Amino acid sequence: MRLHVARFVVSCLLLCAFKAPAEPPPRLMLPMVYRGGVDVGQFWISEKLDGVRGHWDGHRLWARSGAAIDPPAWFTAGWPKRAMDGELWIARGRFEAISTLVRTPGGDGSGWRPVHLMVFDLPDDPGVFEQRVQHMRTLGATCGCATLRIIPQFRLHDRAELDARLKAVVTAGGEGLVLQHRDAHYTVGRSATLLKYKPYDDAEARVVAITPGQGKYVGQLGAVIVRRPDGLQFRIGSGFSDTQRRHPPPVGSNITYRYNGLTANGTPRFARYLRIRYDMPPPDPK
Repeated sequence: MRLHVARFVVSCLLLCAFKAPAEPPPRLMLPMVYRGGVDVGQFWISEKLDGVRGHWDGHRLWARSGAAIDPPAWFTAGWPKRAMDGELWIARGRFEAISTLVRTPGGDGSGWRPVHLMVFDLPDDPGVFEQRVQHMRTLGATCGCATLRIIPQFRLHDRAELDARLKAVVTAGGEGLVLQHRDAHYTVGRSATLLKYKPYDDAEARVVAITPGQGKYVGQLGAVIVRRPDGLQFRIGSGFSDTQRRHPPPVGSNITYRYNGLTANGTPRFARYLRIRYDMPPPDPK
């Protein structure tokens, strides 16, 4: 297979530069998928922002992978000396811009001007989420930090209101919603008290092989073979732009893909490529 080798190598180097963890991955709370069957009135709800997860340990910013994020010094000046979970975010539809920014050290720092850490939780706060919401609001009001914002949290009554809000967010270019139970403590790992709600399913998998294209894609990417964390391998051949076919995600990288449910044997149906996940932690050792 003849790919554009030089550019391919550059993309690999960029990937490796970001994903090499300087520390063990931070111990974060992670969402499960909302499938209904819960009392929506018991949850606080916020917009799911399409940015890069940023964990502030009170002194430094870290990616989900454990890689250090190094914004200019002015960006974190005056931030509280306590742990904060948030999303490094520019605006709806600007994921590629923020992803590139956090992977590109140096420069004059001007690219960070439109960025904010949108805080959505306080990992070291022992209170339940309802209390943490109030504490975050107090933090936002008293910090005086221009680069910190608190994600708005709101309440809805039922599934109908939730679906209407999801439709409004997606229509405006947003990604989805996040639901956090009012009585939930901050717990590390996947939690049924923290739910993400999108109009499609998505998940992550690791690229294990690249297959060559045919026809108009000769010399470019045809498809990637990916492996889910449970070991299932499958092919993704759609969702790639022409540029992405010339610069495919490197073998060993983590990607996010969208799909529409599962087949009888558990394979994602109509899987399509979305993006490389540079902030994913490395795989567990076998």
